[in-house]
Amino acid sequence: MLTAMAVRKLALVKAAAPALFNAQAFLDAVGGPRSSTQYGRGEVIFAQGDVAKDVMYIQAGGVKLSVLSKNGKEAVVAMLGPGDFFGEGCLAGQRIRMGSATAITPSIILLVPKARMLRLLHEEHSMSDRFIAHMLTRNIRIEEDLVDQLFNSSEKRLARTLLLLARYGKHDKPVRAVPPISQATLAEMVGTTRSRVNFFMKKFQRLGFIDYADGLKVNNSLLSVVLHD
Repeated sequence: MLTAMAVRKLALVKAAAPALFNAQAFLDAVGGPRSSTQYGRGEVIFAQGDVAKDVMYIQAGGVKLSVLSKNGKEAVVAMLGPGDFFGEGCLAGQRIRMGSATAITPSIILLVPKARMLRLLHEEHSMSDRFIAHMLTRNIRIEEDLVDQLFNSSEKRLARTLLLLARYGKHDKPVRAVPPISQATLAEMVGTTRSRVNFFMKKFQRLGFIDYADGLKVNNSLLSVVLHD
């Protein structure tokens, strides 16, 4: 039941965001292309321990957020896509980055200085609404991830991760492409081994839930794995 509830929450994102936020108006307000930076696949946008002074907005591409432990073990915190914000901790007084952000595909990232972002949030109501919706959605996602880790099998966790990467609930298409991602990274996100990820990926392919023709594509029918008790 917890899993079904989590999945229903994911589907709420699409309904709220477009009506609350005019992306082009936001880009115009913060300077548009002049404030944007292009990153290649695998390029670091910011590293753990860097000074936190900007909020980032993904115009195109995809970003991996990760944390490195003292013994060198990396944990993937989130995978983000177009329309997502990250690095917002600076708005709450965070002085250094608590993790790293890396482009997982060629990406265009808008960098918004902290002072300008605070001014926009104060002056632009639609911008404030979109940002609040973003933060609430991120909090829900963190709760879901915790429940996922505590109660679900690695197979269900992998299925949910793939659906999130395919941005389930944000698009009407039954089949969505996933940004290029290695099985090792998937294993880090799911909390299992690469061999187990490989086993389940082959199973999902055999059942028609995913397809490797012209890149990895995820069918919404994969949801049945998440909902199955």
